[in-house]
Amino acid sequence: MISITYNYTIIPVDITEIEHNAQSIITWMGYADFDLGILLTDNKTIQDYNKTFRHKDEPTDILSFPFHPGLQGGEMIMLKNEDDQNLGDLIISLEFIQDVCVEENKTTNEHIRTLLCHGICHLLGYDHYTEETDRVMKAKEEWLAAKFCEE
Repeated sequence: MISITYNYTIIPVDITEIEHNAQSIITWMGYADFDLGILLTDNKTIQDYNKTFRHKDEPTDILSFPFHPGLQGGEMIMLKNEDDQNLGDLIISLEFIQDVCVEENKTTNEHIRTLLCHGICHLLGYDHYTEETDRVMKAKEEWLAAKFCEE
């Protein structure tokens, strides 16, 4: 189940579309029945999380909090019990991405779709800390983007 909390309503978004996009991504990745939490918020809230968990005192576009933190990109989650059917949580700052949307001539929901691909990849163990893992993660994100074009 996709659970979306929308606490920064100054920037309008289509929650139904975001939920559909997130569900599509986790289905394509092989986790259709898994839970995913998404918080759509402002710069102050995401900055607080970024400072607390990453020791970076600045806002960012997205943060990922995996339920299975030891997972490697491409490795499947092995369920030990029903409670393990959770991918984790994403926090997205609508305020932060507002300027990016204008610069890239994208709607907020289009940019959120890109961030969902990125964030869910992180939840599933993909990262961009080395040149090799960055290449693998970008390929997975491009594959997901192409899947949306097929819809």
